[in-house]
Amino acid sequence: MTILVAVLLGVIIGLSLGALGGGGSILTVPALVYALGEPARAATTGSLVIVGMTALAGAAGHARNGNVRWGTGLLFGAVGVATSFAGTALNAAVDPDVLLLAFGGLMLVAAAALGTRTSHPVPALLEDGVGGAEDARAGRPAGVPLAPGPGGPGHDGVLTRQTAAKVVVAGLVVGFLTGFLGVGGGFVIVPALVMVLAFPMPLAVGTSLVIIAINSAASLVARAGAGTFHWSVIVPFTLAAIVGSLAGKRVADRVDGPSLTRAFAGLMVAVAVYVIARSVLALV
Repeated sequence: MTILVAVLLGVIIGLSLGALGGGGSILTVPALVYALGEPARAATTGSLVIVGMTALAGAAGHARNGNVRWGTGLLFGAVGVATSFAGTALNAAVDPDVLLLAFGGLMLVAAAALGTRTSHPVPALLEDGVGGAEDARAGRPAGVPLAPGPGGPGHDGVLTRQTAAKVVVAGLVVGFLTGFLGVGGGFVIVPALVMVLAFPMPLAVGTSLVIIAINSAASLVARAGAGTFHWSVIVPFTLAAIVGSLAGKRVADRVDGPSLTRAFAGLMVAVAVYVIARSVLALV
């Protein structure tokens, strides 16, 4: 029965990770704790394996379609390595119920970020830097995002100091969250890539998965010899999540993006309220 539950949850989380490039991984820890009975710290460690391997598989699929900027992904991920070690150290020092309370709060923040993404969509940035009329003259549907051209802000290696600083800050935050809570941080990465580097959504999703894989690997290295790995749960969960992530892109192609994101944000709010309530009751 445990394996069946792990497989089902893995597929659901993998689907959301593959379709949205993030957000799904934040459900992994609550799923491991409340559905599969894992201790909080063991759940954050197991989550790193599940999320990292799933993101790696998803990134490979996106890379085949040309939806990964490797230079940006490697830079973003490398920046977060140091803070992922700091987050891991703090994870070992915090009470498990406080850890879960912080996790619930983070889920509310992530849900709000996803909601903002749908209510305030980022305008399409085209090769000539503007949209609308140029789309019509070029025979393209208005508002369809294109990959930035060689001189655009999203191109690898072409970063202003201000943009580079924003990437560094976002990378540091994501690395810390990955180490501390065992989450991928895609809900931070994807908006950062879209708004700061002007990546179209497919490119942001693919690159986000590379960054998540790097941060997860770094956090696992930091826990080497100290983390608890329950492989009987982790392995089926991970395999199911990988299958789900590979199908996630097809889901995204068939389902209206904003509707999918809003539904997922609502689910995150419900889970966050449950996690916070359980944690508060355990602390008082």
